[in-house]
Amino acid sequence: MGGSGERLSGGALNAALANELGKLIADFTGRGATRSRAFIHQDLVVCLFEDGATRAERNLAAAGRSELVRLQRDALQRAMGPHLIAAVERLTNRRVRTFLSGTDEDGGSAIEAFVLEPEPFLEPDPLLEPDPLLEPEPLLEPEPILEPDPLVSPREALD
Repeated sequence: MGGSGERLSGGALNAALANELGKLIADFTGRGATRSRAFIHQDLVVCLFEDGATRAERNLAAAGRSELVRLQRDALQRAMGPHLIAAVERLTNRRVRTFLSGTDEDGGSAIEAFVLEPEPFLEPDPLLEPDPLLEPEPLLEPEPILEPDPLVSPREALD
């Protein structure tokens, strides 16, 4: 699944996802979004594309036919799905489990969401030092309970 070369992460991976998916959408629809962002949180990739409606879509929306824009965009997003999934899998080096796609009524903004398969759990390397941030705090010793002095009567304690 992964290609050769360095594995991207953080902001570089977010930018690569936004750019590559944006280019695929532009190639498919004839016009790309002017603003795009991608975010990854654990097993979720979300890409937001804004201001991506074509002239034809804007004209249909202005004529009150937004439902046609929505139908066309839904069909295009389904046709693009395999290409978008392949790009996400290649860039993240993880398999996509679920792909969700949606657009607003006039086709100007779209969201593409990908649920990734969980990353496999890797056993810790015993040669590496443990991360002190991951170690639990030591438990505090309970304070001793003071026992009353058996030689002093309660009346004498008050005096």
